[in-house]
Amino acid sequence: MAQRSFFGKLIKWIFIGFNLLMLFWLISGMMGASEVVSSASTEAEQAGAAIGTGIGMFLIFTLWAIGDIILGIFVLLTRPKN
Repeated sequence: MAQRSFFGKLIKWIFIGFNLLMLFWLISGMMGASEVVSSASTEAEQAGAAIGTGIGMFLIFTLWAIGDIILGIFVLLTRPKN
């Protein structure tokens, strides 16, 4: 069985690290947003916080998907040849 080169292993671990970082970012963003929504005093503040949370989560998911596509291509290109 062929093994990845050092560069291939580096790319693979960057891919894994990126996914863990994005998961942490998503969870911490949701925790922070829940505090803001619960501390809002009026319905308008709650609605604004909910809309802002939705936009923020959309941006995180979009960055996550774009990063996974780009890094995933590199992971596939550096896999060992059989």
